[in-house]
Amino acid sequence: MKLLVEKLWVRRLLSLLTLAIVWELMARFGILNPFYAPPPSEILRVVYSLFAEGRILSHLEATFTAALVGLVIGVALGIVCGFAAALIPLVAELLEPVMMLLNAIPRVILAPLFVIWLGIELPSKIALSVVLVAVLIFFAVYSGIKDVNQLLVDRVRTLGGGRMILLREVYIPSVTAWVLGSLKVAVGFAFTGAVVGEFVAATRGLGYLLQFAQSTYNASLTLGLIFLIMAFVLLLFVCAEAIEHRLLRWRYRGSVEKVA
Repeated sequence: MKLLVEKLWVRRLLSLLTLAIVWELMARFGILNPFYAPPPSEILRVVYSLFAEGRILSHLEATFTAALVGLVIGVALGIVCGFAAALIPLVAELLEPVMMLLNAIPRVILAPLFVIWLGIELPSKIALSVVLVAVLIFFAVYSGIKDVNQLLVDRVRTLGGGRMILLREVYIPSVTAWVLGSLKVAVGFAFTGAVVGEFVAATRGLGYLLQFAQSTYNASLTLGLIFLIMAFVLLLFVCAEAIEHRLLRWRYRGSVEKVA
């Protein structure tokens, strides 16, 4: 299994390297206009200069703080609301329509409203990240509990298990897989909230730099920042995937045994 994963990563890296080489050659030979699609070497030079001069550090701090704080609060809020709605009918009647409404609209359009309410500093970016993540986790938890086999619940109750036993032995193990499966998507949503909020109005952050690059028609800086954000999100994605594999290793072990 480990060997297959390593081969997959090698193929992916080779594909990206091939794409970068082709892109570089097309830009060098004038097939691509460097103004609109600068070569990877130029993009790397711009990104390196940002780090070398130390200009990007405060922007990275702002974006990471907003995204990670929003991710933690959003996950916690989504779990609590999801459990409450799934187990208490009155809470479900109040929460479910609100969550469905938030899920039906592009939630990033709330960014200007949060800026009006909370200002252009970190709180408005954290709030947008929280909303994006909380709605996703809410439905993961809510669906996970509703998906629990009712026969299993009835048997536990027949054997004298109360609500706390059901919660600890049935609902939490069932929901864990749903939440961990959604965590990788939640990481991307948290960064989306932070960057979009900074793009709308901010004094620092990667989104602020993107807005500056767009206003000056700086394609090298724009692409460099986009790739930088992608790299950080992928890094956190890998971390979330490692956590999922560790906590749900029994599931992956069972899959490997079935394949064998």
